[in-house]
Amino acid sequence: MDIIESIHNLPVQDPPGEDFSSADLNWSKFGTTEHHDDVALIPYERVDAFIIGECSNVECPTRFHIERGRKRSRGSLRECKSDEYLEYRLYWCSFGPENYGEGGGILPSRRYRLNTRNRAARPQSMRGCTCHFVVKRLYAHPQLALIIYNDRRHVNKSGFVCHGPLDRDAIGPGAKKIPYICNEIQQQTMSMIYLGIPEENVLEKHIEGLQRYCGSNAKVNSLASQYVHKLGMIIKRSTHELDLDDQASIRMWVERNKKSVFFYQETSEANPFILGIQTEWQLQQMIRFGHRSLMAADSTFGIKRLKYPLCTLLVFDSRQHALPVAWIITRSISKPDVSKWMKALLDRVWTVDPGWKINGFLIDDAAGELDPIRDTFSCPILFSLWRVRRSWLRNIVKRCRSIEIQREIFKRLGKIVYSIWNGVDSLVALEEFTQDFADQTAFVQYFKASWLPKIEMWLTTMRTLPLASQEAAGAIEAYHVKLKVKLYDDSHLGALQRVDWLVHKLTTELHSSYWLDRYADESDSFQNVKDEYIASTSWHRALQIPDSAVILDDKQHLFAKGNLCKHVIKVNMICENHQGYQPAMSFQSFKEILMNLWEKPMDDSVSLDLSTAWTHQMLDQIQKLVEMNSSNNIGSVVNNLPLKWVAKKHRTSVSKPNSTLSSPSAMKSNDFARKKSRKRRRVLRLR
Repeated sequence: MDIIESIHNLPVQDPPGEDFSSADLNWSKFGTTEHHDDVALIPYERVDAFIIGECSNVECPTRFHIERGRKRSRGSLRECKSDEYLEYRLYWCSFGPENYGEGGGILPSRRYRLNTRNRAARPQSMRGCTCHFVVKRLYAHPQLALIIYNDRRHVNKSGFVCHGPLDRDAIGPGAKKIPYICNEIQQQTMSMIYLGIPEENVLEKHIEGLQRYCGSNAKVNSLASQYVHKLGMIIKRSTHELDLDDQASIRMWVERNKKSVFFYQETSEANPFILGIQTEWQLQQMIRFGHRSLMAADSTFGIKRLKYPLCTLLVFDSRQHALPVAWIITRSISKPDVSKWMKALLDRVWTVDPGWKINGFLIDDAAGELDPIRDTFSCPILFSLWRVRRSWLRNIVKRCRSIEIQREIFKRLGKIVYSIWNGVDSLVALEEFTQDFADQTAFVQYFKASWLPKIEMWLTTMRTLPLASQEAAGAIEAYHVKLKVKLYDDSHLGALQRVDWLVHKLTTELHSSYWLDRYADESDSFQNVKDEYIASTSWHRALQIPDSAVILDDKQHLFAKGNLCKHVIKVNMICENHQGYQPAMSFQSFKEILMNLWEKPMDDSVSLDLSTAWTHQMLDQIQKLVEMNSSNNIGSVVNNLPLKWVAKKHRTSVSKPNSTLSSPSAMKSNDFARKKSRKRRRVLRLR
């Protein structure tokens, strides 16, 4: 096969069908005689279809993960070759590149060796597979992608097939007698066991997964039953206490799980304890759902009951549910300490995708430091009211028996919060509130003790930061409730002061629960799990309440039956269609930001022109975003976008810059440099 030197000679291939693989493409050799690779040119929008097709290989079914990635911005290159990339991603078979199978001494559920007689003989799922390819989004043609297949064979460094039905060590009467189990099947089985699903159901799903790799086989089914039973016994007998001393136990856990730890700082006289946990699956979800999207923090969980409070970083998945992507266990909220673990987390993400960036960060604590977020993520900060709303609602219901009084108290508190935009003195309004409801002794005492000392700080934060939506608040609250149910079980109350117990619960039960939720939703399996996952947020539950359940009484006051949180959200949805009701607080906050931009400059001034231009730019971007989210055909939206002309600059032009007038001395020096360069090229050719 001839070797081509320019990709301009490659045809663009677009195989029919929903998915396609490397077998459906015609490959060409690209490079030099000493080093060349198989390449093919496809439309960039069909890269996902190619990856799905490669994962469905009958002989070696697998999944590909992003091992490395890089990005460039348009106009960053002065000159570019035909194969220069705008985006670069290296995809590697998930059975590699590392090899945990050598020796077969690592148990499937652990990364360390147990001193027991009956050790699992099968290797871990990573077998050193060398199959990998590169996807380049071309700099000169962003609508095209160049696929460079470095190694298409699913073999290890020795050249032997290392996974799939053709792997002799994975199946059959060889030295490895247990059927080969990939990461996905192993994680699925472990998740079901951790969640308490009966062993019969676990075994059924486990065998279904194995049959994708090795087909139906009576012996395989028998060995799979032994594997599931043994794995269940290992999990049930596992303990969080690796040492009687909590600090020593955590130190041992960190040593054995280095891949799941992005920051660790032991307690000392100068430094507080900080432990940052992120599994490889969480890293992939953070890159997938966090890029050009929002990240949120549930920042003060367990501040009274746990030894160290837990901060969780969340992203919003395809259903806008909150998904935990990192856990930070520490008591310190000082600026230097927060900056340490935030930068360590961002550096870890950038090692996989250097172009990763978030568009906004949601906080829920008015006392938190903002500078580390701005310095690390360089993005706007929004404030979520879910913690305030939840605390007030819970204590109103708990301490006030009359439904009418509950409604009136909540309405008055809402008016006080809305008063931050009306110029009303909040302290005076709070004083009137406590006097009007003085007969509600239990609630007023709670409010004075817990909120009056810090209410000014919270109201100031609401006034200065944009407010997040109720959908985001409901998603964060749903995670908080699930975390509370998992951790505050009566059988574990004695272990709340141990950090190793908290780490064990997070990385086993909670991690498995969210992994299974996402797997059920994406694979359309485990229908009960999927239904519970979809309905886990108050926003989605509010959408299920019929409009007829919200009734307007004679005094034009709205009320409804059911859960109070989804009740509030549903009533707000109904109020949007009625005149005379105030808009949602997030919309009111956004409106105030725009009004401040409009009212700030003097009339007929240049500042007014600049403010108008900024406002118009923001509205235009929001309009395009809404149009893209609501459209079923992205092509029609793209076709309606205006052309973007790139100004030619000295360092950002794609083509060579135009020659400009220069002094004679400069012209002579340029001619000398060109001659010297031509001479160097001639010498290289002679060599």
